[in-house]
Amino acid sequence: MQTWLEIDEFSKLIHLDLDTVEDMIKKGKLSVKEDNGKRYIEANRATYSIMPQNDNKVVLNSETTQLAGADFVEKTIGTILNLHEKVLDAKDETLEALKSENRFLKEALFSMQELYDEDRKVVETLTSQLKHTQEELEFTRRKYKLMWNRAIENYKK
Repeated sequence: MQTWLEIDEFSKLIHLDLDTVEDMIKKGKLSVKEDNGKRYIEANRATYSIMPQNDNKVVLNSETTQLAGADFVEKTIGTILNLHEKVLDAKDETLEALKSENRFLKEALFSMQELYDEDRKVVETLTSQLKHTQEELEFTRRKYKLMWNRAIENYKK
């Protein structure tokens, strides 16, 4: 499995300045590819190029485990790269979940807006019906009062 890192990220990861990395590229110690105007360095092969190739051993547990310096650094960088990939995957999943949630909220908002518009139309209709009913009631009251006034006048005569 090849892992490609941008040249800036690679230089930060191995704590070398860009000039040193460029020099190593010119000497052919690092494999480079270019994609969309960005330069990438193959991290696994670069690990072997960076580490001195000698037989110095690093003793982690004096009795049981001994790892060669290059193996230890290679495994450490591999672990860091794997963790980096997992973080990127988690970030992508989180972004996708947020986008999905935003789509859901947007649809819910549109639905609420439609319901609000329908309710507003119903309120307008009911308001106009109430106004019309009040006008009819007032007319009926005047008519009733007029009828009773006439009835009283006719009774008095």
